[in-house]
Amino acid sequence: MSQSRSITQLDISISENGWIKWFCNLEDHHYFCEIDEFFIADQFNLYGLKQSFDHFEEALQMILSPNTPSEEDLEDDQFLELYNEASELYGLLHARFIITPQGLTIMKSKYLQGRFGVCPRVLCERQNVLPLGLSHELRTSRVKIFCPRCQDVYSPKKQMSDVDGSYFGNSFPHVFLQVFPELSPSLCTKEYVPKLFGFKVHKQKGSKFQAQLKQNEMYYYAEDHIKRLSQGVHQDDEQKQKEVIQNIARMGQNKKK
Repeated sequence: MSQSRSITQLDISISENGWIKWFCNLEDHHYFCEIDEFFIADQFNLYGLKQSFDHFEEALQMILSPNTPSEEDLEDDQFLELYNEASELYGLLHARFIITPQGLTIMKSKYLQGRFGVCPRVLCERQNVLPLGLSHELRTSRVKIFCPRCQDVYSPKKQMSDVDGSYFGNSFPHVFLQVFPELSPSLCTKEYVPKLFGFKVHKQKGSKFQAQLKQNEMYYYAEDHIKRLSQGVHQDDEQKQKEVIQNIARMGQNKKK
């Protein structure tokens, strides 16, 4: 590979078949959107990323390349090492791009098309989900999915081994739903109740035992709270009595004098 150039010298050549399009069309990469090349070339958007990579300039040059890797490249260990850095750099840039107006618009289209999948919870009735990372740090966990209806996080139906959660960040779904409130569904109020032949299972969700247990917990809490309050009142009364006795004793001593 040719010697790397500084970011200000990088050639931005828009190509229909460049590295970015090739990368986003790889298997299991359907969560990704194609980042605008001018966004990548803007130094402001690269702030704080350089120190995380050993070959930052070369990886950036690969991302912006108008050429796609050949079969020979994919068999070259040195190329694959650089490719790994380029894919991680692209992922971290992707997390920044998808919360911009342009990125949010692209992700909105994917969401409406159901490209991220649906909630695995039956009671959510195939609600469309959004990609989510549990951390913004690399190599912490794989990408997860967030359901706007039940407000919970799940693993995708298909495990995407090379798609890190940091490529989407831990705030994307919430930013997305704030920008597009009309896409936020009503919260799911349905919950599954275990039953045997039509009867609620004892000691399980929805049973009388559970309801009674909650009442008992509230009763014990209230009773304990009252005891504490009464103890506090008694302690205050005792303290006041001591103060009164001390004041009377002082008055007696003053009279004798």
